[in-house]
Amino acid sequence: MTDTAVLRQRAPEQRPESAPPGRKGLPAGLLRTARPRQWVKNVLVVAAPAAAGELFAPNVLTRLALVFVLFTACAAAVYLVNDARDAEADRAHPVKRHRPVAAGQVPVPVAYAVGGALGVLAPLVAAWLCPPVVAALLTAYLAMQLAYCISLKHVLVVDLAVVTTGFLMRAMIGGLALGIPLSRWFLITTGFGALFMVSAKRYSEAVQMAGKAGATRALLTEYTTGYLRFVWQLAAGVAVLGYCLWAMEEGGVPHTSVLPWRQLSMVAFILAVLRYAVFADRGTAGEPEDVVLRDRALALIGVVWVAMYALAVANW
Repeated sequence: MTDTAVLRQRAPEQRPESAPPGRKGLPAGLLRTARPRQWVKNVLVVAAPAAAGELFAPNVLTRLALVFVLFTACAAAVYLVNDARDAEADRAHPVKRHRPVAAGQVPVPVAYAVGGALGVLAPLVAAWLCPPVVAALLTAYLAMQLAYCISLKHVLVVDLAVVTTGFLMRAMIGGLALGIPLSRWFLITTGFGALFMVSAKRYSEAVQMAGKAGATRALLTEYTTGYLRFVWQLAAGVAVLGYCLWAMEEGGVPHTSVLPWRQLSMVAFILAVLRYAVFADRGTAGEPEDVVLRDRALALIGVVWVAMYALAVANW
């Protein structure tokens, strides 16, 4: 009798503990799986129009907003499929086990279904409302990222190239949507800048997971921290070199600006790279969006660089 009474008293206390902490429902889980904090990466769609000085031309912002939404939908589709595939492995990770799919908040079949729907609808809408090249690029992005989820993320060096290409596609799609030619300096600086951030992220993950079991990126055990450090340092150097060559190239533009903003913007760009490299060197650049959004000094340098770059493009 006493044991039965004790069990009855404990039963109401145990039921709430069986539910995952912080459970907020399926819609909230799907939104979290779509990584809203990572949507800042898709702002790169404005890079090419901004670099060409076409950002505030008529109807440009409307078209870029559409491209941003479509690319965000494609990225969300990839995140949903990726988390569905990696649910078991994520449960062994100290942080990723809290992701909605791994935690059981979003069932795996639902993640696959929503991801598949977004992956089909986004290119179709692009084919209807945008130039054909935009739909083609979105389709290529989806194919490449899904191949990455399935197998390419297990191939040395190729995994870095695929993620870097994803960033480069974000930067290219805005120009392609508006028919803006993409300069070689834009592609070099953007591509190697992306490789810098991607390899710094991998380096930080490798440092943080060193000696720990349950790493979700199996390839981290095959990369050495020395190699990843070499890659992000090389990429940072090439990105800076490419930007400086753009800044020093006159290109036949007459000197009508008050100050040499093109050349002065090199200082802010280099400072931004050096500031980000501090976090990379510490092994704390595992979440690039956190570094960019939370570090006030880096944010201030970024604002100064944007202002100088805008003045240079406008030739003010």
